[in-house]
Amino acid sequence: MDVLIEFPGASSEEVEKLVATPLEVLLKQIEGVEYVYSVSKPGAAVVTVRYFVGQDFEDSLVKTWDRLMSNQDLIPPGVTHWKVAPVEIDNVPIVLLTLSAQNNNYDSMALRRIADELIISLRGVGDVGKSWVVGGEQRRVSVYANPAAMAAHGITLLEITQALASANVNLQAGSIERGNREILLEAGPHFSSSEEVGATVIKSIAGRPVYLRDVARIEDGPADVDHYTRIGFGPAVEDMPTVGKATGIQPQVGQERQMVTLAVAKRKGSNAVHVAEAVIATTEKLHGTLIPKDIMLTITRDYGETANHKVNELVKHLSFAIVIIVVLLAFSLGLKESFIVSIAVPMTLALTLLLDYLSGYTINRVTLFALILSLGLLVDDPIVDVENIHRHYQLRKEPPLEALLTAVDEVRPPTILATFTVIVSFLPMFFITGMMGPYMAPMAFNVPIAMLVSLIVAFTVTPWASFKLLQSEYHKHRDEAPIELKQTLIFRAYRAALAPLLETSGRAKLFLLVVLIAFIGSTLLVVTRAVPLKLLPFDNKNEL
Repeated sequence: MDVLIEFPGASSEEVEKLVATPLEVLLKQIEGVEYVYSVSKPGAAVVTVRYFVGQDFEDSLVKTWDRLMSNQDLIPPGVTHWKVAPVEIDNVPIVLLTLSAQNNNYDSMALRRIADELIISLRGVGDVGKSWVVGGEQRRVSVYANPAAMAAHGITLLEITQALASANVNLQAGSIERGNREILLEAGPHFSSSEEVGATVIKSIAGRPVYLRDVARIEDGPADVDHYTRIGFGPAVEDMPTVGKATGIQPQVGQERQMVTLAVAKRKGSNAVHVAEAVIATTEKLHGTLIPKDIMLTITRDYGETANHKVNELVKHLSFAIVIIVVLLAFSLGLKESFIVSIAVPMTLALTLLLDYLSGYTINRVTLFALILSLGLLVDDPIVDVENIHRHYQLRKEPPLEALLTAVDEVRPPTILATFTVIVSFLPMFFITGMMGPYMAPMAFNVPIAMLVSLIVAFTVTPWASFKLLQSEYHKHRDEAPIELKQTLIFRAYRAALAPLLETSGRAKLFLLVVLIAFIGSTLLVVTRAVPLKLLPFDNKNEL
């Protein structure tokens, strides 16, 4: 929240000592505030109060306002005005549209007037939030007083100011009832042209009115220039995204021209992709009507397209991951077994997304990354079940149903333990504070939920599907002798690697010691910064 304070006549040092510093101390006492700092200048100050990430926006605004209102006795008498201006992430524009034309066709004032009309139309688009225009000169009627003429008529600048303020009104002055009719009286209207401004009566001398045009020069034109906005074009101008096709103003490389930019933000909680597409579509319809055809309208920022591209890319990677897992399972387990395991993928993802919806999480890049991360984990439990069921079916020591129940019961404790170990390892992400908190929260929610759902699927759907689909494997080789585990190549290789480590307790302890040393050594790589550690890469965006 920015607290904007006006203290006319005070120096920057007086503003700091009398207003800014006491207000900093006052606002820092609010619960949930992270930083408070201020900027003071002659006659004004800005005190910024920053809340911790995750604090409720409305509650923070109420707390700031309440603290100011309940301590008005501390405000110096010289303070004439102050207000609280909240600043949040949804104030950042998701679409920037730039109007530009040849200098001899439209000046900056003409571009500004077109942009002011266009921004009104864009504000009518659904879910559009804060929007504004940057650049160009606004229309202004300027009054340049003539000192000699003012002296000749005995008129001061204060009289001119008061006369203009009194004349530029539009008020309901009452009504008159006469002859069963009511006549409404209206004082006004407001000035509608520079001629009306010049016709304002300043005073009357000897019964003759003195008009403003008699003592001043009136100009209707652009406001005084306080900044310039230009747009230039590089070698990639041919691939530049534009709205509509402007006629006769194909930009040249290295050319600069005047521009005006429209900034459009979205409402909180709305879909940036849909809002951006709607804004650009509305602008496309207006090109050639409200926007002249010989004006180029360039899209200099489109976060909707950026978000859509990144989300679609993650969805594509999620699809590739699912296909790769299914193919790998089919190659290593068999077609039926891989199909049984694959059932867990859509069921787990569907239930996880449903819980995301009920919990208020949206589908975004972090959520999709969490689902991709959990994809390899959520098939572990069904794989363990199917493998052990298949092994018991090959041993054929019990009937199919009893063999299935025995197989699932054998692996239930370690499967539950392994699943909850993974869940517990992700739960600390819930307690990450600062800017990374909102990024990590979906991961801390989605991965444990996906693992929990996959565990439920592994103990319900996977045994049922195995019983329905693998009975044919059980009965296929009923006349053959049961397969002995020791005959398999994998068992012999595993035994050859593990048996020497377990022959004596000394070897076992030595092996555990080596593992512990390797673990500590790998951890020290992070502590000593031998491996660079950062949570998110820098995002290099091409934007204005």
